[in-house]
Amino acid sequence: MAKKIGVIVNPVAGIGGRVGLKGSDGEAILAKALALGAKPECPNKAVVAISQFKDFQDEPLEIYTYPKEMGEDEMRAAGLTPIVIGEIDSGHTTPDDTVRAAKDLLALGVELILFAGGDGTARNVLDAVGEEIAVLGVPGGCKIHSAVYAINPKTAGKLVLEFLLGKVQDLKESEVMDIDEDAFREGVLRARLYGYMRVPNEKKMVQNLKSGRGYGEEAALDLVARYIAFNLEEDVLYVMGPGSTVRGVMNKLELPNTLLGVDLVYNNKVIANDVNEKGILDVLAQYDKARIIITVIGGQGYLFGRGNQQLSPAVIREVGLDNIKVIATKNKMFSLFAQPLLVDTGDESLNEELSGYARVTVGYGESVMFKVNA
Repeated sequence: MAKKIGVIVNPVAGIGGRVGLKGSDGEAILAKALALGAKPECPNKAVVAISQFKDFQDEPLEIYTYPKEMGEDEMRAAGLTPIVIGEIDSGHTTPDDTVRAAKDLLALGVELILFAGGDGTARNVLDAVGEEIAVLGVPGGCKIHSAVYAINPKTAGKLVLEFLLGKVQDLKESEVMDIDEDAFREGVLRARLYGYMRVPNEKKMVQNLKSGRGYGEEAALDLVARYIAFNLEEDVLYVMGPGSTVRGVMNKLELPNTLLGVDLVYNNKVIANDVNEKGILDVLAQYDKARIIITVIGGQGYLFGRGNQQLSPAVIREVGLDNIKVIATKNKMFSLFAQPLLVDTGDESLNEELSGYARVTVGYGESVMFKVNA
């Protein structure tokens, strides 16, 4: 008997990330992203995940999906033949299309729905199917706070195979979270729990829920920030990533900063605030030496690919892999419970190059070595 799964792709998920818009919710933001030259990233990530299905040869596999850019195109790009259902207005897809697609797939009796997108896409799928069916997300958005996503696209495809082969049978309830993007763009993070969906229970392959700052972190953060601020090199352009840990460094330097964006600093002066990928690359071309300073996403362990898409593969390669400095408090690192750090840049070869071990500054002159996985 054939196995049946469903695939949904949100073609515009995360399109605002590299151009510094920190999301893609709403027609106005989508239009602005496109005007800034943004290119869809989510479809390519979906192709990476779907390509793993070619390894399933035990029995027939029927893959149902929606037309054109909502799954059909990605399936064919992966060398697979989908069963196409439903209708869309190609080039003008909406969240309602995602909800309708998920409901149609549920009605067809598929065993699992694989969807590619961000937290907004997860909310749409939740609205359609709740906890009635197994789901798994391919991370293609900017924020990805929810715990229903695989750690990266390739792993998403592999976990679906494990599920179909019966190697992973248990399902776990996982949180669907989303934030207020308008507040997010103003530097305010407001996250909300919308509900739960059931995902294959393999914790090494599914990302954790993003966590906030724990009790007693202020003093620890102060030590890390003070050390980094006092040891910045002269005549080096610093690309300061998002997050409260990096903001602590900027505060020590008494410089204006963007909590949820990327700032550029040279000789203790701000060159630019809240820059997108193109802006970073334009400035990098004017300087001989540069460093990237980033922190770790609490509870998840991501270095790249979650909320800092402005630090694209092109930016990382231009700066150089040896010029990346990772900072975090001890509590944040210990809260990972010895799980590795993660990278999900959208460039598989770069992910492999970043894998291995990274030195993380965790105090005043203190550092630890942490494993990094792609």
